[in-house]
Amino acid sequence: MSSPPLASPAPVRRALSGPALIGLVVAMIVAVALPVFTTGYVVYIANLLLVFVVLCLGLHIVIGETGQFSMAHAAFYGIGIYASALANRAVDLPYPVAMLFGALVAGAVGLFIGALALRMRDIYLALATFAFGEATQWVFANWDSVTNGPNGLRISPARFGPIEILSDKQAYPFVLFFCLLMIGLTVAISRSRLGRSFRAVRESEVAAMAMGIDVRRARIVSFGLSAAIAGFAGGMFGLFQTFIHPDSLGFQTTILVLTMVVVGGLGSIAGAIGGAIVFGLISEVLRQAPQYQEIIYGAILILFMMYAPRGLFAFIGDRIREARHGR
Repeated sequence: MSSPPLASPAPVRRALSGPALIGLVVAMIVAVALPVFTTGYVVYIANLLLVFVVLCLGLHIVIGETGQFSMAHAAFYGIGIYASALANRAVDLPYPVAMLFGALVAGAVGLFIGALALRMRDIYLALATFAFGEATQWVFANWDSVTNGPNGLRISPARFGPIEILSDKQAYPFVLFFCLLMIGLTVAISRSRLGRSFRAVRESEVAAMAMGIDVRRARIVSFGLSAAIAGFAGGMFGLFQTFIHPDSLGFQTTILVLTMVVVGGLGSIAGAIGGAIVFGLISEVLRQAPQYQEIIYGAILILFMMYAPRGLFAFIGDRIREARHGR
């Protein structure tokens, strides 16, 4: 089966012109004013969606930019949650430092997995990363002395100097700031020489080597960066959540995040962000029917791979262009 077409980064001028620029300004105004005119539950959902956005950006680096398959990002996300929470509790680090610690631990594990994955492709890489994800969840559930095992881990409230975060509305400005920071970092990586080397490896490893790109280094670094961003998302989770259970870091989360990135549009930062928001909301709607979630996510993933492989937003854009030209 051939791989679905992947998007290349759009020029900044084209991406931020006309309706797109107006939409971005409106979205920013709504995002900043959200806690003023909504309830705490809506702000909680917004915090969760912003964490999903960062988690999807992490997966985008490895699967969308470099073309490597990974089913381990729920594990990297969990490593970030546990590492930042334990560092915050054990040595009372300032929470931003604890978040960076969680990202560094997840990134180091990602570099290790990336080095192991050098000899694997496609289904073998998917199976290997899936096995790593399952093994990591087992560690979360059974390392009682560190993670409190199946009873879950109580997360201490985050502190920013004299400010202690005790509610979703208090956490929201920090979550929004860190999300925008990660979006900016991902765009900078994508437009850098490193990002261009990732995409060259994605398109053809032979051609990339002929251009002087160190393919092994690019693949390992993309795994490490991707895992570090997923680990940072785990640190953001601890800003507004006070409890984590290993069951929430399993196969269901893996499929959800993969669905967000694939359905949003592989190789597109905007697609990863849009997919995270749309499917984060769908996930919340399906919370009352957890037994059907994996079936519904799987069916959506299959349908999009068959009929809209460029993603939801490219599919909508194509239909609009066809309507304008009267086809």
